[in-house]
Amino acid sequence: MKGYKFVSVEFTEDPNVAGRTYWYLCEFASADIGSRVVAPIGRHNNKQVGTVRRVLFAEGAFAPYPVEEIKRVESVIEEKI
Repeated sequence: MKGYKFVSVEFTEDPNVAGRTYWYLCEFASADIGSRVVAPIGRHNNKQVGTVRRVLFAEGAFAPYPVEEIKRVESVIEEKI
């Protein structure tokens, strides 16, 4: 299937967004549920460490967030914890 890999990330160490998840486009094959990743968050795109909670493969029309606006995971720092 052609499409994109999306991951839902939770930033548990940030009390301002605790309990929420955010969708990101992810180009890293090693990112899976439980992986720790670095991703930008908020309007200032501050980079934070978060945990992948869901993985979704979908074409752009079925993306969880508009592909042209979605932010990207910057790196995987720890695979499946």
